[in-house]
Amino acid sequence: MEIAKALETLTIYIVPALLGIILHEVAHGYVAYRHGDPTAKVLGRLTINPLPHIDPMGLLVFVLTSVSGSFVFGWAKPVPVDTRYFAEPKKAMMLVAFAGPAMNFVLALCFAFLLWVGLKVVPEQFWLANQQFLAILFACKAGIVINLGLAWLNLIPIPPLDGSKILAFFLSNKQAQIYMSLERYGFLILLLLLFLGILNKILTPLVFGCSEVI
Repeated sequence: MEIAKALETLTIYIVPALLGIILHEVAHGYVAYRHGDPTAKVLGRLTINPLPHIDPMGLLVFVLTSVSGSFVFGWAKPVPVDTRYFAEPKKAMMLVAFAGPAMNFVLALCFAFLLWVGLKVVPEQFWLANQQFLAILFACKAGIVINLGLAWLNLIPIPPLDGSKILAFFLSNKQAQIYMSLERYGFLILLLLLFLGILNKILTPLVFGCSEVI
């Protein structure tokens, strides 16, 4: 029964999570492309096909956190960005960084709209009697939470998360260089915050507060 429940949870999470993670990276690449950097396009990263985006470790972490019922976490391969193509590198990099979380906020709104349509427009007798449609409603609800989680997580100003690149825009070049040098410790800091429960305390009110609003 536990395995069946875990597989059911994974099935509900997999589509909205993949959409959120992949389109987050596509948004980075597209904004970089619009600012003159063709790197992501040349490497085939401006696609919703999951294969070019999959990071094996990020996928494994997503599966494990999904089936464990804990905080859902995962990542795709970062889209490569070459700042040499940018006329204004600092500004362009800030916009590229912001595009990922912005895409997740948009996706959360889309899933919220689909959930509203399913609950308010479709007759209650239909979705209560139809297990497949009920699963879609649960997936929409999961899509709201997952995408809000991805957005807020990436906005945390810890290098190399997107929030750090946004914050770096407002610092002097010297300050930004010193600040971004912390990137080598970023993953360890995130793991520490996760295991201490601090990350969950930061993200939970943000995610569920926003989900109540939308």
